Amino acid sequence: MAGGRDELKLLGTWTSPFVIKVKLALSFKGLSYENVEEEDLYYNKSELLLKSNTVQKKVPVLLHSGKPICESQLIVQYIDEAFRTEAPSLLPVEPSERAMARFWATYIDDKLFASTFRAGRAKTGEEQAEALKETFAAVETLAATFKECSKGKPFFGVLDKSIGTV
Repeated sequence: MAGGRDELKLLGTWTSPFVIKVKLALSFKGLSYENVEEEDLYYNKSELLLKSNTVQKKVPVLLHSGKPICESQLIVQYIDEAFRTEAPSLLPVEPSERAMARFWATYIDDKLFASTFRAGRAKTGEEQAEALKETFAAVETLAATFKECSKGKPFFGVLDKSIGTV
């Protein structure tokens, strides 16, 4: 695909759950892309990253034929809309279900990932305990929601009897 109309490059780092989310979306759609690993996001960001994401200067960034798309959720939505492949859609087609999927994706980013990152960066035991408490609360909410949404039908490929308690 190099040089082609649909050339894709993903700027990221292997440790980022946001980058992993985009890699999964690209994989589910069966798309080839060049993975551009950012070596040092704290002190030595690549020129390509700085030029592609001038506002936030963070990963992931998807370059599609040189045009940058930033923020993992927006990238996933872009992939789904821009690449109508034989693979299933990444998001539901029905507008209310699509909105619900976007809501839970935001919840995971804003509650689960944020509290997990805070726990990892905590300077005191109290800070870490509070962040972990928030993380476990977010997981409990997700588990309860998945169980409720799956009543009598598969949800993420499992039936509600398969979902354990937290």
